[in-house]
Amino acid sequence: MSVLVVGISHNSAPVSMLEAAAVDADGLQKLLTDVAGCEHVSEAAVIATCNRLEIYTEVERFHGSVEELSRRIIEGAGQTLETMLPHLYVHYDDGAVSHLFKVAAGLDSMAVGEGQILGQARAALQLGQEMGTVGPALNSLFQQALRVGKRSRTETDIDRAAPSLVTASLGRAEQAVGDVRGKRVAVVGAGAMAGLATATVSRLEAADVVVVNRTTANAERLANEYGARSASLDKLAEEVAAADIVITCAGASGLLVPADMVGDRSDHPIALIDLALPHDIDPDAASLPGVTLIDLAALADELHASPAGKEVLAVRDIVTQEVAAFLSARRQSAVTPTVVALRSMATGVVDAEMERLDNKLPDLDEATRAEVLRTVRRVADKLLHEPTVRVKELANETGAVSYAAALAELFALDQNAVSAVTRADVPGDPS
Repeated sequence: MSVLVVGISHNSAPVSMLEAAAVDADGLQKLLTDVAGCEHVSEAAVIATCNRLEIYTEVERFHGSVEELSRRIIEGAGQTLETMLPHLYVHYDDGAVSHLFKVAAGLDSMAVGEGQILGQARAALQLGQEMGTVGPALNSLFQQALRVGKRSRTETDIDRAAPSLVTASLGRAEQAVGDVRGKRVAVVGAGAMAGLATATVSRLEAADVVVVNRTTANAERLANEYGARSASLDKLAEEVAAADIVITCAGASGLLVPADMVGDRSDHPIALIDLALPHDIDPDAASLPGVTLIDLAALADELHASPAGKEVLAVRDIVTQEVAAFLSARRQSAVTPTVVALRSMATGVVDAEMERLDNKLPDLDEATRAEVLRTVRRVADKLLHEPTVRVKELANETGAVSYAAALAELFALDQNAVSAVTRADVPGDPS
């Protein structure tokens, strides 16, 4: 079994294609169910954000699985194979581990080092657990990825050194309407990105901040946290008319802010920041007088041009270390069932010989029998010690040789016994 990732992100596709591939909560659950039902897939998890859609699976076969996962993304986006396939990427086994660790550490984000992706990876794991599509392999992988992400942010300043989407977009907005301080800001949405936007503009001392959301209770919750106002979605036109800056993060089906809602802003310039996929704001609004539209496509070049220098290098070192450690533990774990089966076979041999001894010497006293048993066990342990230590060491060496398979062949181990140990919860097994 091996880990396979098929995905699309801001690194591989234009915003228009990411928008087509984006899924809502219901779509995410359907995608996860469909993927888990694929023939060669035993486990599945999906990371879905505003700028990436990635399917993580534990698979039995590579080629058939790649085709199935790619088809799920392409059909969900309503695209043709020829149009979308060049924008999909595939990572397999060791490469899949490395990719997820980079994602969790923030190295693959549009805003390098942003912290939201860690919560999004955790949400992907939790949903897979709740739906029963995540098993031991992906659970181990995602748990370690979350630890890598935390370590990266604890041991470096990657999250502070790199700009976030919100701060980068507000920097652009200030060029159009001036300093955020004293401005009226409307935030549309109540999710993680909306929370970050509300926190940021509140910290920058905006004069009035309103959170607008379809679910009023969610808007009130977020607004109360930062001393802002809340409003229902039917008040959006009024709030846009009064605002200097509008930040949308809802990713709703259909446009929330059509061009005619914005209108001519010659007398009251406005900056519209659209951080959602699909778009919340009509792109045609950019052509209106006094309107500046900032979306993910406009931010991409700026964010990629401002890496966090030494912090990025430090995080890359952490990821490299963690990938090597995880792969080493996984390779050693792979030989554990064979080692356990070998020791179980040796125990069986010792028990059989002791039974034979009991039949030949029925009058043997208990003290002598106990000493014989200890001696035979010590002999068996000493004979097996070096092979079992070496097979774990050799498991870390690259090459085509399967030392576990060789060990099983040399000692004529029962494959059913090895498989039984593989399915069991082996003590000390890192997976």
